[in-house]
Amino acid sequence: MYVILEIIQTLCYLFYCIAEATVRVFVPEKKKSFAGKLVLVTGAGHGIGRELALHFSDIGARLVLWDINKQNVENVVQEIQENGGTATSYICDVSKIEEIKSVADKVRREVGDVDVLVNNAGILHGASFLTLTDAEIKRTIDINLLAYFWTCRQFLPSMINRNSGHIVNIASMAAKKGVAYLTDYAASKCAVQGFTEALSDEMRREGYDGIFFTTVFPMFVDTGMTKFSHDRLSKMLSPAEVASAAVEGVQRNKKGVYIPSNLDWSVRIGNLLPRRFIDDPTDLMYRGIDPQK
Repeated sequence: MYVILEIIQTLCYLFYCIAEATVRVFVPEKKKSFAGKLVLVTGAGHGIGRELALHFSDIGARLVLWDINKQNVENVVQEIQENGGTATSYICDVSKIEEIKSVADKVRREVGDVDVLVNNAGILHGASFLTLTDAEIKRTIDINLLAYFWTCRQFLPSMINRNSGHIVNIASMAAKKGVAYLTDYAASKCAVQGFTEALSDEMRREGYDGIFFTTVFPMFVDTGMTKFSHDRLSKMLSPAEVASAAVEGVQRNKKGVYIPSNLDWSVRIGNLLPRRFIDDPTDLMYRGIDPQK
């Protein structure tokens, strides 16, 4: 009897979720305010990180910017300040856990608790699997994945104490479909997706409903990391396009942000297509890169 009641309850919940999702297509969730919120962006000295910092500043957030390049990140701070915003920079190599811990301590002492953590710093080698060096593979995992663990372990506890916060992890469409010459990169981004989903579910199970998680899945972005891309169906994205879509998605508490947005439906439809068509696509359908070294 109890099983039957649970089945009925589950079906009712399913219909409710379908109805809610349908309504959200036409009436998006209201944007939440970031005025005065403290947003930390890693890899903020150039590319997507720089644009994320500028976009968050435009909606009233205070910025803490991390980068390994001192001159670049200070230039972004100056740009934000000249536009009337508030920003502070810190030099941090996110491939080193002890450096993350040390810089995080400084942020807490000098600026305060972080409201929004944006894990953006990343690296891409774009080489065939057997030509990648051991050091290159390790560095990809250290920066693209493990750094996300270490920063979350530093800033999540204060979010838990307040039951308030937002963690934004920049992944890639390579997390959805691995392609040649991106073995280390795709592995790291797939892991970012799994890590974010698991941590989000953990917070939900433990009752912290005020902490939100967003994973961002952009296609190829013109940041200089991807030099020889193949994509005949869409143009290479600009960092500003990615940042704009990502920030809007965060404002609406979206769990996943696909850029361009039609990729969301492409992924859903792709799951219904024959396996051979996905694994051995035509030249028109293929999205990937040529070796970069």
